[in-house]
Amino acid sequence: MPSRQYGPLLLRLALGAMWLSHALLKLVVYTLPGTVAFFESKGLPGALVYPVVVAEIVGGLAILAGVYARQVAVSLVPILLGAFVVHLPNGWVFTAPGGGWEYPLFLVAMSFVLWLSDDGAFVLRRTGARA
Repeated sequence: MPSRQYGPLLLRLALGAMWLSHALLKLVVYTLPGTVAFFESKGLPGALVYPVVVAEIVGGLAILAGVYARQVAVSLVPILLGAFVVHLPNGWVFTAPGGGWEYPLFLVAMSFVLWLSDDGAFVLRRTGARA
């Protein structure tokens, strides 16, 4: 296996772990009712929490396992853009009260990097070669 396959693998593992950790944060730490209240406080429909959490779990697992990882990563970008918009008023640094916008924007960039590159090593379902 060429060593160039390990860069996308590392990126894939990091993105997949991030999606799962954010879903678990909503489920375990903030709880679903708490996350619904947060969404509603930002003017978003509370019911949106449920498909977001499902997408984060299913998408995170698919990215980790390498099941169409590139397409899954780019298909989750709208969730990251929503997080970017929510955190935009808080400023640059994610440690700012309410969290900043640089982390979601960085994850948007990394999702596009994965989409534009390769699935990497150890995949269950390879996306197909890019031209």
